[in-house]
Amino acid sequence: MTLVKTTKSRRLALSFAATDVIILGLVIHFFVPGDVASLIADALYTVMVYLVLAVILPRAKRAWLALAAFAISALIELAQLTGVPEQLAVSFPPSRLVFGTTFSALDLVAYAVGAVAVYYADTIISARLSARSSASDSASDSASGAQWRPTQPE
Repeated sequence: MTLVKTTKSRRLALSFAATDVIILGLVIHFFVPGDVASLIADALYTVMVYLVLAVILPRAKRAWLALAAFAISALIELAQLTGVPEQLAVSFPPSRLVFGTTFSALDLVAYAVGAVAVYYADTIISARLSARSSASDSASDSASGAQWRPTQPE
């Protein structure tokens, strides 16, 4: 039962985080000028892909999520070499936000930075929450006199 609750709460937290990242990325894209802002928005794009993948696959290993997020971002960037995303943006301008229009090798670096950053952030935050949960469970078990043993069924 605890695993289901953890998966549900992880999905909820990841959904909120993805929403926040999308909002932050759009604010940076539209209101912050300059190349550095563009690179930050690109890194956030990969963070958002990671978070969406993690919502869909909450039990997936973080390293695989980071690698997949980078791969998806890089494939979309490489697709810009074909000119198809640019043509799509002419017929449907909002697609420019998802697929971009012009290739930049520097964007690949930003995607890698975003994948590494979200991997470590997820690892650190999950470890802290797990430690906090374990401490809370231990305190409530100690107060009730119950102790968990590996041989007890969950």
